[in-house]
Parts: sequence; C-alpha cells; structure tokens
Amino acid sequence: MNDLPNTSRRNFLYGLGASLGTAAFNALLQADDHNPKSQIRNPKSTGPLTPRPQHHPAKAKACIMLYMAGGPSHIDLFEPKPELEKRHMQEFVRKDKFQSAMASGKRYFIKSPYKFQRAGKSGLWMCDEWKHLPKVADELCYYHGCQAESINHPTANYHMNTGSQFGGEPAIGSWVTYGLGTENQDLPAFVVLPEVNFPQGGAANWSNGYLPSYFQGTTLRPKGSPILDLQPPPGVTKDVQRANLDLLATLDQKHRQQHPHHDALAAPMEGYELACSMQANVPDIIDVKQEDQRTLEMYGVGDAVTDQFARQCLLARRLVEKGVRFVQIYCGGWDSHDYLERSHRSRIQVTDQPIAALISDLRQRGMLDETLVFWTGEFGRSPDNGMRGGKKVGRDHNAKGMAMWLAGGGVRAGHAIGATDEIGEAAVDIAHPIKDMHVTLLHLLGLDDNNLTYFHAGRFKQLSQVGGSVIKELIA
Repeated sequence: MNDLPNTSRRNFLYGLGASLGTAAFNALLQADDHNPKSQIRNPKSTGPLTPRPQHHPAKAKACIMLYMAGGPSHIDLFEPKPELEKRHMQEFVRKDKFQSAMASGKRYFIKSPYKFQRAGKSGLWMCDEWKHLPKVADELCYYHGCQAESINHPTANYHMNTGSQFGGEPAIGSWVTYGLGTENQDLPAFVVLPEVNFPQGGAANWSNGYLPSYFQGTTLRPKGSPILDLQPPPGVTKDVQRANLDLLATLDQKHRQQHPHHDALAAPMEGYELACSMQANVPDIIDVKQEDQRTLEMYGVGDAVTDQFARQCLLARRLVEKGVRFVQIYCGGWDSHDYLERSHRSRIQVTDQPIAALISDLRQRGMLDETLVFWTGEFGRSPDNGMRGGKKVGRDHNAKGMAMWLAGGGVRAGHAIGATDEIGEAAVDIAHPIKDMHVTLLHLLGLDDNNLTYFHAGRFKQLSQVGGSVIKELIA
C-alpha cells in the first residue's frame, strides 16, 4: 500500500466512482483522440485552442458574422414585392398569434417606402438606399429561404446564435472554435464586437454554454478600453507577471497530481495565460490608425455616421488576418414597428459603406475566398402594418421570412437562392430552418455537425440540437 498516492477517503471514493462509471468512455476518448473526424477527444492531449483537423476540406477557415439585431425587413432591403404595391392599404388579416402594441385595430398591406435597383452583373435586387453595397453585389449570395421559429427578440436571438431558444447553450462561435481551435494562441479564438447596449438576451448570445470556458466569446467594448484591465497595474512589469503565472502553474500542477479528476483550475490558468498574451498583442491589433488613410476613408472611419461600425468592420478584418477564427459584429436598431422608412434608412447609412469596404478589402487582400461573411438578423418583418397613429408606418415581427446573405468562403457569389411568397410573408422556395443554416456554416468551415458533439447531461449534444442538413444550393 506504500506505493499508493496519498489520498483521502472522499477523494478515493470520488476516483473509484469516476473510474467505474467512465472506464469504457475514457477508453473511447483516448482512442478517438487520433480520429480527425471526431470531436470527442482527450482534452489533456493538446491545448484547448490548438488548431484541430477539419472533418472534411473546408471552403473557409474563418467567419465574420454581421448581426443586425432587431429584425431587418427582407421586403424593404433585398426582396421587392410588386404585389404589395397592388394591395397597398387593403385590409390584411394576420394568421399568426403575434400581438404587439401596434396590433390594435385593422391591419393593412403596406408597400415598401423605397425603390429598388438591380446591382452588379448578377442583377441582385436591393433597395436604392444602399449606395455602396451595389459595388460588391457580385460577391453576395442572397438566401431568401430561411425561416426562424420565434417572434420574440431574446428567444430569436438565442436561436440564431446558439441553436436553442432557451439560452444557456454554446454560441456558434464557441462551437467553431471548439471544433477548429485558433491559428493565433495569443488572441481569443472567438471575438464579439457589440454596441454599448447589448442585444436582447445579453451576453448569453455569445456564451460557451456547457462547453469549457476557453470557447466563450471575448467582447471588445466600443468605448473606453476595449477590455478592462488590458494594461497591467502601475509598477507590475512583464517579468513580475511571468513569475506570478509560473508560480500559479506550479501550484496547479501539484494539485492535478494529487487530484487527477479535478480539472476546475485548468480553464482559469488558460485564461490567465491568454490575458497576459492579450496585454502584449491586443493594443496593436485594435489600433486601426496603423492602417493607411485610404483604407480608413474606404471604411468610413472618422465619419460621424459610420465611424463606430467602420472601426468594428476594420477590426474584424485585422483580427481574422491575425488568425482569429470567429468574429461577430452587432448593429441594433432594426426593430422598425414605427417610422420604418426613417429607421431602416438610418441603419443602412451606418452599415452600408463599412460592409462594402470589408468585402472589398478582404477581396483585395486575397482573404475573401477563405473568409465567410454572414449577414443576418434574428427574423424578418411582416408585409402589413397596424397604422399606429395613422402615419407611423412600420412592420411587425415575422419568423416565416427574413433577410440573410453570405459572401466569400465558398458560397455561390452573385446568386439569389430561395424565395418568399408574393407578399413576402413566408419562405416558399428552398425553405430551411435555422438549424440547416447552422449546419451549412459549419460545413463551409470544414466541420460536420454530426461529428461536432460534446457529451453533456447524459447525451452527446450538437449545435443543430437534433441534426440538420446542408443547404447545398448555397455552396459553389
């Protein structure tokens, strides 16, 4: 018995239970550690964010997700509906159960307040408020067939971001970095660029959920220091920080030797190391003034209307350029129950130039083919309006039809895939649920949703929840 490690009765029983209950499973973990198609692996074999083999050859190696929070209107941005012109101000009876403050009284079909234009050689439709996006129209792949399931903002945001309407699940960026790791160990693998006000549902939209905390989204704040405590306290040198981390690592290693089944300290240690690396690397990355003046002007940096979103788009390009795997940018204000013409125009003016510049910049740098750009909101808008106050024309929430497009990363550039019905109420051609879009995004990044699983609460879980299918029409 002298060769047994020093252990308490409680730890002995803990280890015995773990051994008996998981012996076969642990063997599978170790065997699968060498299987490039499996994401069931021994987490101790490599670092948590070490680059992982793809399940199949990837079209893209990184993703920039442009999230238009609030529900942008597909029938006012990218899908002209002549039938709404004909039925304008005719009474409309809505069939779903959605009720809002504007639902009292009669409802009417409402035509778009905008005119539409054909853009690029591909002739993709977009409203004439877009002044810069038409220049990159031939890089875009519209998808008019996606259908959401919720018409409430928090649950719809959760669904689009995590695959579940209930929150507490890993975000898509977390799944991607869990599956692929990152190409830069000195920066977060999953970066989120929010506005000052978080979207409805808050930080749960980019949570790691039940995945290890290494995979949560790291937010860079739009005002003030992008990350709190980015600079070390006065008087604390890099040598002191390094010595402190080395001491913590030594203590952590001793704890693991005595308690091999307790991994609670692993994630904090990884976080400390990453934080130290970020103090050295993030300041240079976020300093967009390092870009030449032509690039800054192209994005709209310095312009009062576009500056904040322009900086976020430019930063997204810089992060991807440095090996960050998944970047998400938020722009709210699309929830246009009232004054749709004015409010959507405002949102277009904020995002139009920076988005077009991002796509052009990625193309010029030879990065677009390997970077998937994904533009979406949580749902679309309805073809009707309650005419609240008689003049405040807007649209209600609509889960059955929505605006969405992709660029780069192996999608069919210059194509419009799927369609909604003649009034834009519901997707009717190549219609798919959100989970199929998630599966398609993973596929373009070289991941198979059925193999990208994590054992939690007694079963293997995945982004699609219960499995989905690739939308093949979107892929070049």
